[in-house]
Amino acid sequence: MTRTVMCRKYKEELEGLDNPPYPGPKGKDIYDTVSKKAWQEWTNHQTMIINEKHLSMMDPKTREFLQSELQKFMDGGDYEKAEGYVPPSK
Repeated sequence: MTRTVMCRKYKEELEGLDNPPYPGPKGKDIYDTVSKKAWQEWTNHQTMIINEKHLSMMDPKTREFLQSELQKFMDGGDYEKAEGYVPPSK
């Protein structure tokens, strides 16, 4: 049976992650409140931000910035977007 969570991004019961994405309390919180769908969208978005802004994951400030953006993304805040990106039409 598939594990479901009340996704904080979509405000509905959706399939949950298979494992916490990080160790510790932050990973547990994400595991308990973020769906696979929302997490996949975040990882795609995060990749675009890293590439667009030429960020280095070795820089602690970059990691702090991305954690802040993750919170905004999941909680419906005004998060950073890649400049000029136009999502593909369906």
